[in-house]
Amino acid sequence: MKKTIFLGLFLALNIQAAELRMATTTSTDNTGLLDGLQPLYKQETGNTLKWVAVGTGAALKMGEDCNADVLFVHSPTAEKEFIKKGYGIDRTPVMYNDFVIIADKSLAPKFKGKNLEESLKLIRDEKLTFISRGDKSGTDNKEKSLWKSIGKVPEKESWYQQSGQGMLASIKIAEEKKGVILTDRGTYIKYEFNEKGKPNLIIVNEGDDRLKNFYSVIAVNPKHCKNVNYTEAKKFINWLTSDDTLSFIGGFKLLYKPLFKVDAKTRKE
Repeated sequence: MKKTIFLGLFLALNIQAAELRMATTTSTDNTGLLDGLQPLYKQETGNTLKWVAVGTGAALKMGEDCNADVLFVHSPTAEKEFIKKGYGIDRTPVMYNDFVIIADKSLAPKFKGKNLEESLKLIRDEKLTFISRGDKSGTDNKEKSLWKSIGKVPEKESWYQQSGQGMLASIKIAEEKKGVILTDRGTYIKYEFNEKGKPNLIIVNEGDDRLKNFYSVIAVNPKHCKNVNYTEAKKFINWLTSDDTLSFIGGFKLLYKPLFKVDAKTRKE
């Protein structure tokens, strides 16, 4: 009798468990944040979080094609367009960090004392090897908007090279070529951590308000995709922006450095 009751409870618990499909960015994956969040989510909900890490553009396309239940991305303009087209709902702020320009140590003196525009013009005028993601990711979108702010995207220039890869892989390419690249700070700290605190690429420009990097979570619209698990996606959004989870995100560090600042309760957009 006891075995029957136990089996019944076991089956009931497993019926309630779900597998949530998430499309996210390489920066949330590369930093190790998701590896830290996954077991907490499993422990607190019984559900399994499965994710694919790609650029934000590809993540949004996965949502549009009904291949994900929820998106965790960082390109506000593209996200709002995604919502406007009816592909997503319940867009919710989670956290932010910032973008930084990093360069080979040998190039660092060239950037000393220069603001953001001056740094970009230096790269352009001196034809310093610049590695672009070239993948319509949140980082790629930000980088191209910065080039446009001083003229146009230098896509046809030989010194402007597109990797077509994720953030950490692109940083390694910039390292090999002794060049320059735009990255989110979280992935840079991960790169710094991998290099045991002695990276060949160092930060040469930071702090401009235009370099802020906002992350949001979005549920795929069940009216657009009949197969998505909207119920669990909404629960995940609530869990991700709960006080305990936000505390974990805010306390997530590498080399004693926080990778993200939470703004789920304060960001207005």
